[in-house]
Amino acid sequence: MDVQTVSFFSFTVLIMVLIVARLAQRLLGVHFGGVRVFLAAVIGFALSGPIFAPILAGFQGVGQDPGFGAVWVMVMLGMLAVLIPMVILVMAEALVPPGSIPGPIEVIKGLRGRISRGRRYSQITRIAIRHGLGPYLRGRGERLDDRSGKVRLARSLREALDDGGVTFVKLGQVLSTRRDLLPPEFVEELGRLQDQVAPLPWERVEPVLAAELGGPVDEVFAAFDRVPLAAASIAQAYTARLHTGEEVVVKVQRPGIGAVVAKDLDIVRRLAATLETRTKWGRSLGVRDLAEGFAVAIREELDFRIEAANMAAVAATPSEQVTYPAPFTRMCTDRVLVMQRLNGRPLAGVPGESARLARDLLDTLLRQILLEGVFHADPHPGNIMVLEDGSLGLLDFGSVGRLDASVRAALQRFLLALNRQDPLGVTDALLEVVPRPEDVDEAGLERALGQFMARHLGPGMDSAAMFTDLFRIVSEYGLSIPPEVAAVFRALATLEGTLVRLAPGFNLITEARAFAGRYLAEQLSGTTLKEAVTQEVTALLPMVRRLPRRIERIASAAEHGRFSVNVRLFADERDRRYLTGLLHQILLTVLGATAGIMAVFLLGTEGGPVSVAALNLTLFDLLGYNLLVIAAILVLRVLVLIFRRREDTPS
Repeated sequence: MDVQTVSFFSFTVLIMVLIVARLAQRLLGVHFGGVRVFLAAVIGFALSGPIFAPILAGFQGVGQDPGFGAVWVMVMLGMLAVLIPMVILVMAEALVPPGSIPGPIEVIKGLRGRISRGRRYSQITRIAIRHGLGPYLRGRGERLDDRSGKVRLARSLREALDDGGVTFVKLGQVLSTRRDLLPPEFVEELGRLQDQVAPLPWERVEPVLAAELGGPVDEVFAAFDRVPLAAASIAQAYTARLHTGEEVVVKVQRPGIGAVVAKDLDIVRRLAATLETRTKWGRSLGVRDLAEGFAVAIREELDFRIEAANMAAVAATPSEQVTYPAPFTRMCTDRVLVMQRLNGRPLAGVPGESARLARDLLDTLLRQILLEGVFHADPHPGNIMVLEDGSLGLLDFGSVGRLDASVRAALQRFLLALNRQDPLGVTDALLEVVPRPEDVDEAGLERALGQFMARHLGPGMDSAAMFTDLFRIVSEYGLSIPPEVAAVFRALATLEGTLVRLAPGFNLITEARAFAGRYLAEQLSGTTLKEAVTQEVTALLPMVRRLPRRIERIASAAEHGRFSVNVRLFADERDRRYLTGLLHQILLTVLGATAGIMAVFLLGTEGGPVSVAALNLTLFDLLGYNLLVIAAILVLRVLVLIFRRREDTPS
């Protein structure tokens, strides 16, 4: 054949393949990827030749007028040509669901990233093995029942995280605040992780500042100290003075740190998924959710505009006991943060103790949580300063929690019920804070919370054990704590360690109950109570005005026999759509089964008029084979809907 004939034949085959692909997808009624449909059509077209060859061979001796039966057979063969790719698509839907393997475009795009991630993953694995963590990553580590074994493992984990770099150091610092999840040995060891690193030379930092601020440093600032005030793994801080005379601190993100953190976060998520799948302790801790929360937090920490907004939100609610640095928003970017300078010393370097400062810090954080709804979510000693006037300063607002009014009200009731040692009130408030399961054992939960208060609300009790016990109760009764509420408990657990550092022997439980008593007194004062009643009455007044007219209309309708109640079944569009889809599946199943049964009866019936003599097919045979094809199409359509719904159902 010449080139023109080959080209025409190839074009014809391509058109036929595309038609078959379109018909197969249309008959299944489900959208598939273009590559998947095309491959199924090509495979079906290739299989059609050997399958149809014996049938077509029977028509060789037929004359020019084969008759209507032969035409009918050819139509049936066309239906079979479409049926084969439909079978392939349904089998692929069951065995290889869409999204389970990447497409060719995704493979090409992600190849470079996977190679880079593979090198980093290999490096992290070598670090873990070098520090003796290899068996634990595979879920085969030895059980640690004694304290010395836990201490050794905690030290190995801390050293491995320290070697892993910025992301893993941050991960260790976050885990060191989770007294509700980790044993004390791990919390103590991970608390030694330091974020201090060698500072970058000024030559590498200056281009970042000039690019972000839109001009040379000497033009933007009246004075700028090139020697960093502090150097951390994510950023470096410098002191400077504005042209208006304000003393400021300039926080500059390290060049290239965003790409490193993004790659490490992807590895952390994959590692967490592996641990949750392969290890019992990973499933019990829910490490996948922990990794996702950590990734969100560290991504926010990398955007200094978020930190500036957090600082402005907290500073908008001034406190007499604690000072917050105000940001210079017009000079802040995603990689540079300019804020007011506070003069003092870090809490970690201040000798002595101060119960007053500890009480002020606790009072400030509780007011942020319960009254203002914007609170510092990471109050560890490195983020707190003792200012020159003896008051406290709060730094680093990269991690800030926010609570809406309903959650704040529920937490207020929770704290007040704890202060009264009222198990019923604590249970009701807790079930308002967390999503309420349908089958929760309220009586058992109330008894557990009553025992919890009896153990932990007495004098001299350990507040760290209190948080651990509370989380255990929440877990035992199948309650899931929302992220914003979990941030509250994490902040309080972190604060407990800070308060002990500031004033050894400080009892967070006693002081929190004292705060609840003071808050309750404020709420029950004459002025506050009057304002609350006025607000409630004002909100209810429009409804009260309409209430008599509505009651009169209801009474009149009942008196004259016109009172009725309209109930609309399936008023929600989602309910109607689900029911319609279910009915469609049932109808297709019944039709497919009926067509299949009729086909079997027809094929088993002897005799009947001969329709295609060349193939020795009777009319009953021809009808039976066509009904079998129709039944197969209907059954495949039902199966593909079942497989697709199974994949869309959340696990």
